[in-house]
Amino acid sequence: MSSSSSPVSTYAALAIVSLTLGYWAGVGSSLKLTRSSPNPQASTNPSPKEAKPKNEDAEADESDEEAGEDLSAVKAGLLEDCKLVLVVRTDLGMTSGKIAAQCSHATLACYKALAKSNPSLLRHWERTGQTKVALRCDSEDDLDLLEASARSLNLCARSIHDAGRTQIAAGSRTVLGIGPGPTRLVNQITGKLRLL
Repeated sequence: MSSSSSPVSTYAALAIVSLTLGYWAGVGSSLKLTRSSPNPQASTNPSPKEAKPKNEDAEADESDEEAGEDLSAVKAGLLEDCKLVLVVRTDLGMTSGKIAAQCSHATLACYKALAKSNPSLLRHWERTGQTKVALRCDSEDDLDLLEASARSLNLCARSIHDAGRTQIAAGSRTVLGIGPGPTRLVNQITGKLRLL
C-alpha cells in the first residue's frame, strides 16, 4: 500500500462529504423541526449532556462568544457570493479520509456558530450554492495567523482539534473553517493560499 493518497481520492472524498453536509444542512434549515414529548410535563430543553455530544474523532473550539468577536456584524449584499473555506494543515500527513472527516467537523462547527449568531448570513450562503473550498497551509503557526485575521474581520473561524484516536496526536489542530462569509472578505484572509 502507498502511504500517500492521490489528489483525486482526496478531492472525491471532500466532494462527497461536502455534498452530503450541504444536502442535510439545506434540508434541516428548510424544515420546521419541533420536539414532541410523550410526557407533557417533561422538559423540552435538553440536558447538558444531550446538548453537547462528545465527538469521537475531533472537537471544535466551542467558544462562540470569543472576546471581540461579533459574527452578527457581517452582512452580505443581495447578489453577493458567500463561501466557506476549509484550511487543512498539510504538515500532519493526514490521509484523504481523515482530511474529509476533519473538514466535515469544521463545516459543522462553523454552521452551528452562524446558526446562533448570524442566521441571515447562513441562509444567504445556503441560497447562493453553499460554496466550500479546501485550501492548504503548512503549519499550525500559519493556521493561528489565519484564524486571528479572520476574527479581526468578524468572520466565523473555528479550529478543529483532533481527539488523537487514529492517525494524529491528541490536541493537534487539523483544520480551520473560515466563514461562511462574503467572498470578498474571506479572500482577504485566504486569497493567497493554494488549493488542497
